[in-house]
Amino acid sequence: MATRTRRTDALTRERIVGAAVELLDTAGEGGLTFKALTERLATGAGAIYWHVANKDELLDAATDGAVAAALATEPGGQSPREEIRAVAFGLFDAIDEHPWLGTQLALQFSRNPWGTVTPRIFESIGRRVRALGVPEAAWFTATSALVHYILGAAGQNAANARGAGAGVDRAEFLDNASKAWEKLGPDDYPFLHAIAGQLREHDDREQFLAGLDFVLTGITASV
Repeated sequence: MATRTRRTDALTRERIVGAAVELLDTAGEGGLTFKALTERLATGAGAIYWHVANKDELLDAATDGAVAAALATEPGGQSPREEIRAVAFGLFDAIDEHPWLGTQLALQFSRNPWGTVTPRIFESIGRRVRALGVPEAAWFTATSALVHYILGAAGQNAANARGAGAGVDRAEFLDNASKAWEKLGPDDYPFLHAIAGQLREHDDREQFLAGLDFVLTGITASV
């Protein structure tokens, strides 16, 4: 019992979650094991299990920590529309920085909406939707539309980056994709043939913001 007390005094849940995030960032979900954690933290598995019951709990805590950090700097003194954009960029950057986060957020929303992650995000966006003057009957729908766009677009952007592969030049990747679209028959694929050049030239963050503004414009038009 004395040894157990020394370990728990030296090791905190915060340190464990921080180490888990580092492993997830570098090795992905498959690389997050209790064995890898014990090596990184130079401790025994028992000390980790004292604070975290299993891998699912660890993933939940890592996801919650990443989201909390993304929302930690509350934008103030701006219009509700500008604040929504700031929150959206915070989440976009978090998902871009942590490639595993998009998948975990999708799992949180579908399997654990009563946990801490979904309420954090909905509250942050929802209070600003309310400040836009959206009728109360439309609060949930408007907030859901924004949340799903933000997480979906940010998650897809991160997935595209992973799909390109480590060390692959983004401009080269987009150029190759654009050329492939240009080779599609214009009779069968007139739309893709026409926008192939836009694919090559687009900026991810600017495109994300433009899409967000489309959603916000639709929401505010209903006020």
